[in-house]
Amino acid sequence: MQQKINHLLEKLMPLITPISVVIGVIFSAFLKDFSYLIPWIFAFMTFAGSLSSNIKSLSEVITRPFPIVVGMSILHVIMPLWAWSVGHIAFQGDVYTITGMILAMVIPTGITSFIWVSIYKGNIPMTLSLILMDTILSPLIVPFSISLLVGAKIEMDSLSIMQGLVGMIVIPSLVGMVLNQITKGRVTKTLSPRLAPFSKIGLGFVVMLNGAVVAPYLKNIDLKLISIALVVFLIALSGYLFSFFIGKLLKFDRATVTSLTFIGGMRNISAGAVIAVSYFPAAVAVPVVVGMLFQQVLASLNGHIIDRYYNKKSVQQQSTSL
Repeated sequence: MQQKINHLLEKLMPLITPISVVIGVIFSAFLKDFSYLIPWIFAFMTFAGSLSSNIKSLSEVITRPFPIVVGMSILHVIMPLWAWSVGHIAFQGDVYTITGMILAMVIPTGITSFIWVSIYKGNIPMTLSLILMDTILSPLIVPFSISLLVGAKIEMDSLSIMQGLVGMIVIPSLVGMVLNQITKGRVTKTLSPRLAPFSKIGLGFVVMLNGAVVAPYLKNIDLKLISIALVVFLIALSGYLFSFFIGKLLKFDRATVTSLTFIGGMRNISAGAVIAVSYFPAAVAVPVVVGMLFQQVLASLNGHIIDRYYNKKSVQQQSTSL
């Protein structure tokens, strides 16, 4: 029964986040009082998602470091600089909106990218290694990147952000990874399938509560909000496109290109919203929360495009060889 529910929730992933944002905004008066639960729910989601990782998966970093380096470069050099550039062009002088766009790009890659990589037969060891490495380094990377790109223009408690990331992401990830290692993978087969549907439900709750916190900025649909939505959509889409074309340019195989595309395109957007809501003025959270509306839809769309591209290429190669 749980596997059936989980499979259904996987299919509904593109709808769960936008619906949750809408519910959060509509019932914000009631839901915002429960915002203190966000870090705890998120820590549970991180723990459940990390049960597939183990210490051995990190060997991918040693044996094949180049795709990992490329992935980290896309995540923490190319995309943050791209978001910074687009933000300054589209919203010149609006420090909060620009900061939100940069924050949406400097947060670690999404744990849910593993789900999409699995569906479209990507390089799973590489994906797990990159997620784990990015997650562990996030308490250092996120505050440093924001400080470097935004600087003294906005008040930021770097130490609190680091502590929040350690509590929400690093510790739950390490606990899940160590459990998998100690049990020699048994926990992945037994506990992981049972927690998977609750993790996806938890994602809906986190998005809903974050939506409730920033509801005052989302209730009035004006030209600025529409502009933010369009720019965030284009930045998010470009993450997939940049990653795909860089993978093709470097002549990576299909599995590696698929993994790179999802890793470079997706972000731990819920973590970004939690950080924005907890440590920045509410206006900073708006681009991040808006990004939740698109993430799963874009993942589904790009997965379909990758699948069609490689299937068509395979058919062409077969017809050429005949």
